[in-house]
This record gives sequence, structure tokens and C-alpha cells, in this order.
Amino acid sequence: MRILGLDLGTKSLGVAISDKTNTLATPLKVIKFAQEDYKYALIELKKIIDDYSIYKVVLGFPKNMDGSNGFASERSLNFKKMLEENFKIEVILIDERLTTKSAENIIHLNNEHVKNTKNKIDAIAASLILESYLRKCSNDFKE
Repeated sequence: MRILGLDLGTKSLGVAISDKTNTLATPLKVIKFAQEDYKYALIELKKIIDDYSIYKVVLGFPKNMDGSNGFASERSLNFKKMLEENFKIEVILIDERLTTKSAENIIHLNNEHVKNTKNKIDAIAASLILESYLRKCSNDFKE
């Protein structure tokens, strides 16, 4: 059973997946949809959840730099509710501040051209969100 990491936008959803031991996060794909058509995103996610036996979802929770919640935070809270209602699955919110910037830096370090990488950025950001959660769980387990 695996864990899914998600980076939600208004027109795309970056998806990452853990390995079977839930220690490594890997970018999986980007789901594209019409502006705020989250029902379509859920249809696509259902296939992934079923195919990979997902038992938990880690969803990026965008906060303002001062730690307050903004409009994007509300979008994630609403999507969390949709996931829980449609899939009866545990959804964990993880602070995602600066994950997109970190994903862009990773792509730059690999000398990839930004023009060809927009899809990769969302999936890498989802991977960073999931990695953050897995690292936290690993540290909790060690204590």
C-alpha cells in the first residue's frame, strides 16, 4: 500500500507516489483539467488510487509566507473534503510553501529548459510535498 502526494493548482494537479515501503517519493504525472474542474481531477485520481492501492493522500497546503491562510489554502481545504468524501481515504495537509520554487531549482540544476518542464514542475512539487511527509514520519518513528 502506497501514499500519494498532490500539488493542486487551478488547472493542474501534480501527482507523486511513494515506493512500497513508503520511504521514497517519485513524481508520477500531472493531471490537466479545465479551470477549477476538480471533478475531472477526481476521476483521473480514482484510476491511480485503485491501480496503486493508495491508502493515504498527502495534499499540499499553500500558506502565505507569514503563515496565514489565503485563497489557495481554501481551495486545498475544499479539495481535501472532496477526496475524503469520494474515496473514504485519509488526507493529510502539508505546508507547501516554496515547493514550486524548489522544483524549478531542481530542473535548473539538471539543465532542463523551462519551456519543456511546466508539467514536470507540478509533479516534482508533489514529490517534494510527499517527501516532506515521509521524512516527518521517519523522524517520528526514530524518536
